[in-house]
Amino acid sequence: MISIIIPTYMNKQFLSNTRMNIKFFSGCEVIIVNDNPKESLKNDLKEFKNIRLLENNSNLGFAQSINKGVRMATKKYVMLINDDVLLLDDSFKKATYLFEKYPLLFAVSFAQKEKDNSIVGKNILYWKRGLIFHAKAKNLKFGYSAWAEGGACLIDKNKFLQLGGFDPIYAPFYWEDIDLSYQAWIKGFKILFDPKILVEHHHESTIGKYFSRKFIQTIAFRNQFIFVWKNISDLNLLLKHFLLLFYNLLYYSIVKRQSNFLRGFFQAVKDLPAIITRRKLTNKDRKERDKKILASFSL
Repeated sequence: MISIIIPTYMNKQFLSNTRMNIKFFSGCEVIIVNDNPKESLKNDLKEFKNIRLLENNSNLGFAQSINKGVRMATKKYVMLINDDVLLLDDSFKKATYLFEKYPLLFAVSFAQKEKDNSIVGKNILYWKRGLIFHAKAKNLKFGYSAWAEGGACLIDKNKFLQLGGFDPIYAPFYWEDIDLSYQAWIKGFKILFDPKILVEHHHESTIGKYFSRKFIQTIAFRNQFIFVWKNISDLNLLLKHFLLLFYNLLYYSIVKRQSNFLRGFFQAVKDLPAIITRRKLTNKDRKERDKKILASFSL
C-alpha cells in the first residue's frame, strides 16, 4: 500500500535512523535514493533486507532524487521522509484511510517535533507587500495545510506523477514542496494536516552542514520569486507584485540589510525563460484561483 522514499546526501547518520525506523516499515516498500555519486551505500545497506537502493550517477538534488524514487515506487501511496526523520510509531499507515474518505486528497502532512520540542507541520501561505510568504500555522488542529512538507508526508502517487513531481528549477532545495502542493490546489486537489501522526524532524540539519548561510538565504529568496512568477495568475496580485518590486528590492537590501534578497532576485531573472515555459503549464486546466486558495489557510 505504501512506498517509503528516503533521499540521502553525504549523511551516514541516516543509517542509525534507519535502524530505529525499520521496525515501523513492516509491509511497506522502502526505497533509499543516494544522491552522492562519490560514495556508494551498497555495503552500508547490506544489513537491511528488502530495501531498494537507487544510486544517482550525478548529484541530482532533492527534487529529482524524490522524483526518481516515486517513479520506481510500486505502491499506491508514497511516504516521503528525510534521512534526519525519526519515526515514533507506524501511525502513518492509518493515514491511507483519509485518501479513501476524500477522493480529491493529494497529500497528508505529518506533525513534526523539532529540536526545541515545538511542533510544526501545518502551514500557511499569505500575500504581503507583493510577495508570497510562508509560515507555521498556530492552529495545529486537523485540517487544511498550505503544503505537505517534503520531509514528512504521505502522497497519492498517481496525483504526484500527474502534476509532474517536484520541479527541479528550485534546485538544490527550498520551495519545491510548496510549489508542488500549490499545483495540487490549483488543480482542485486538497492537502490535510493530521496531528495524530507525529515524527521527530530536525529541519535543516543536513543542509546547514554543507552550505553557507549566504548561499541558503540567496536560494530561498530566489525561489520565492520563482514561485510567484510561475504560479500566481491573479492580475491584481501580479500588478501589486511588480508595482512593489523596486520598493522590496530597496527595503530588503538597504533597510533590512539582506543583500541576499537582491542576489536571489537576479538569479531568478536568469531563469525567466524556464519560468515562463512552466507558467504556461501551470495555468493549463486551472480549477482554483489564487485568492480562493490563499483564503483557505488561517493561522
